[in-house]
Amino acid sequence: MASDTVGASPELTPSRAWWLRVPAVLLSPRSVFFALREDDDDDVAARAEPLLLVIWLAGMAAVLATPTAADILDDPEYDTVLLAVWTFIAGGLYGVVGYFVLGFALYFGVRLLGSIGSFRRARQTVGFALVPLALSLFLVLPLRLALYGGDTFRGGGADEGSGERALLAVQLVFVAWSLGLLVLGVRVTHGWTWLRAATAVVGAVALLAAMLGVFVTL
Repeated sequence: MASDTVGASPELTPSRAWWLRVPAVLLSPRSVFFALREDDDDDVAARAEPLLLVIWLAGMAAVLATPTAADILDDPEYDTVLLAVWTFIAGGLYGVVGYFVLGFALYFGVRLLGSIGSFRRARQTVGFALVPLALSLFLVLPLRLALYGGDTFRGGGADEGSGERALLAVQLVFVAWSLGLLVLGVRVTHGWTWLRAATAVVGAVALLAAMLGVFVTL
């Protein structure tokens, strides 16, 4: 498999190996998640920059799917340049915060099932599971712009109705892909059964729902 070759090559530095594992997680996810078991300091440090890129791009994809982005150009203070800046900054913050919040939720879920793994492994599993969501930024956004142009970010534009629902369905495919990778990642990094891994992820989702419920009621 691709990432097995990456991991086995003595000519690759840990940093280059982990950069190559970012696309490899889409084709050979088991070996990529298995590599997260490695606790060597150099190997762990080499994951930082690839993970930062993934969570930043995933955050940008997420903020562009929010109601705020849907009509942001209706505000006369915003133009396309400011929209790009907003997407980059807000997406980065959204991604980094989400990385740690989702990582903590997963850590909670796996601990409930008896894991002795670290918080670092939990959040890095989340990070690599977000690669499909990061990828969606380069597929869904160009598709939206090609179909609807500036109406993508204006209320009541041509993208309203069935077109909007179709694009939302496409975006949800990438979300489901990331969720599936997360279950697989838990299974591989812990050596668990599918049922146990899925239960841990359900526990993480339950914690997130409880946290959101508390936040909403404040």
